[in-house]
Amino acid sequence: MKITETKCKTALSKSSLPGLDYSLNPYRGCQHNCAYCYVPNVLRIPRNDWGSFVEARKNIPIVLSKELKKKKPGVVGISTVTDPYQPVEKKYKLTRYCLEQLLRYDFPVHIQTKSNLVTRDIDIISKFSETEVMLSIGTLNDSERKSLEPFSSPIQDRLNAMKQISETGIKTSVFFGPIYPTIKKEDLSKIIDTFVSHGAKEIMVDKFNLKPGVFINIENFFPKNKHIMKNIDYYNDLFNEIKKIGQKNNVKVFSAF
Repeated sequence: MKITETKCKTALSKSSLPGLDYSLNPYRGCQHNCAYCYVPNVLRIPRNDWGSFVEARKNIPIVLSKELKKKKPGVVGISTVTDPYQPVEKKYKLTRYCLEQLLRYDFPVHIQTKSNLVTRDIDIISKFSETEVMLSIGTLNDSERKSLEPFSSPIQDRLNAMKQISETGIKTSVFFGPIYPTIKKEDLSKIIDTFVSHGAKEIMVDKFNLKPGVFINIENFFPKNKHIMKNIDYYNDLFNEIKKIGQKNNVKVFSAF
């Protein structure tokens, strides 16, 4: 893993994602090395290079502090193309430093991560007037997680992190995606109950984003289920069932696809 320090010219970028006004990415590249990640396509990075490097934007807290004086208040998504709490954050603390700047102006923040490191910053996150922490979880099977998301936090660690954050009063949610193709309809009640019991107030559901090169990269992990990843009816069927379960649990469920 090659880790380098770089400088950025801008910190906040306009976001076209639903519910977000800005995106903030303290890092370029990601150590989690998820096999299904579509970001290399978005950033035009060779897929073979993805997961082998991280660029830490060392000056981003300073740049952010200057931009916040002029920017119109809006929801800031942290992060949208890399995980803000990937392992390198333990050393650089760029996400934490950016949160400190955002708190000065009390910009609403939406944090999405696969890492339990997010619990380190509860002391800051809890002070915002409006904030949400979303844990990305595509399966409860940690053996499968190790295959496709080798350097991300174990599933139980994410669930425990969500529960800990929820118990402080911070809004917590789950990005249930991409749904692993080994999941069957009869598995959903247990999965959703697990999310809810660990504090999830909302659940966003997503399928595999099969950008060029993604399917080839992951098909060997699911030899018996790979046909499902291209079957939109499979995902629609699961989503409808998840909505039913969510209604019973008084949890909002919405689709990202």
